[in-house]
Order: sequence, then C-alpha cells, then structure tokens
Amino acid sequence: MAVVDYPEPFQELVRQLRRLPGVGPRSAERMALWVIKSEAARAQAIAESMLAAKATILPCPRCGFFSLDGLCALCSDEARQGREICVVENATDILPLERTAAFRGLYHALGGRIAPLDNVGPEDLRIPELIERVRTEKPTEIILALSADVEGEATANYLAEVLRGAAVPVTHIAQGLPAGGGLEHADEVTLMRALAGRMARSGAAARRAEGS
Repeated sequence: MAVVDYPEPFQELVRQLRRLPGVGPRSAERMALWVIKSEAARAQAIAESMLAAKATILPCPRCGFFSLDGLCALCSDEARQGREICVVENATDILPLERTAAFRGLYHALGGRIAPLDNVGPEDLRIPELIERVRTEKPTEIILALSADVEGEATANYLAEVLRGAAVPVTHIAQGLPAGGGLEHADEVTLMRALAGRMARSGAAARRAEGS
C-alpha cells in the first residue's frame, strides 16, 4: 500500500519554514497548516510584510542597527547623553540592552563574532568601522557586551588588543551573564547588573587570556 504524503506545495512550504532559526519539523508543519487553513488575506499579509521588511530595512551605516534610510533612530537621537560605545555581536543584541534603560550611549554591532570553526575571522566583522569610530568620535569608553562563551571571549580578547593603543578604556560586562549564554537569553535585571558590574579589560589581560 502506497504511503500518502502531503502535497508537494505543502512540503515545500514546510522546507522553507524550517529555514527559520529555532523552527523544527513539527513546528514547521504546524505553521504550514495554519497558513493553509487561514484566510488567504492573512497569508498574503504575512508574505507582503516579509518582502517589505527585507526590501526596506537596512543596517545603519554607523552602528549596524536597523534603519530605513541613513542613520538609525539611536545614532540620530541627539538626546542620548553618553559618549560610550557599547559593542555587541549582532543588531538584535541592542534591543535587550535598550529595554533596560540603563545605557544611554551609542552602540556598534560587529555583525557576528570570531568563530574559526565557522570560517568567521576578524576580517568578516565590522571591526575596521569600530576602529574608525574610536578615532573620529573619541568615545570615553568602549564596553564589550559579547556572549560569555569561547567565541565571545576570543572576540573580546581580539578587540581589547587592537584597541590597546587607542587611549580609550575598554571594559567588559562582568557579572550576571551565565557562561555559554548570549544576550538574547538574559532578562532585564541580569543585563542591568552586568552593565553596572563591568570591569576594565586591558591588552595585557587579553594576552594572558590567549596564553592560558
């Protein structure tokens, strides 16, 4: 007896939904079923909003956050008081930090982190742009808000070394983030404590960490 399977258009929809991060086979099937059973207008609205977001949202040329045209809302906000630059891995890491309302400086999204196993090196990140911002904007502090795992630590060490001669303090958020955890998993109180408890990170400390 032949096994009956879903029609090919449904299977293709499931395959495409599984490309989304965190979506497994069962979740993709449930979402595909919802799309099929829903009114056509809902599916159309979802498709149009995805295409519109992809076509109109661009990275901010200064910090890498989301922007529609030119500088993002954060970089163009003259009310922001701090002259510190908080360095994060991805643009999405800026949002949980902003929700704490504990930081009023500027941000810089690297676009990832150093991960040799994934063929991601320093040259693949927005590190030259950060160095240029340090040179031209002369921030009072560079805060490294990177993941507390091996790749995040390697990226922090590298940044501390390349910024060693920039005459600007380089700190790293210290307490509150669990080892191996990223910013997207931390609550607002944890992030506030991590920002408040940041500690200095010198080039010498980075070299000791690399040698250990």
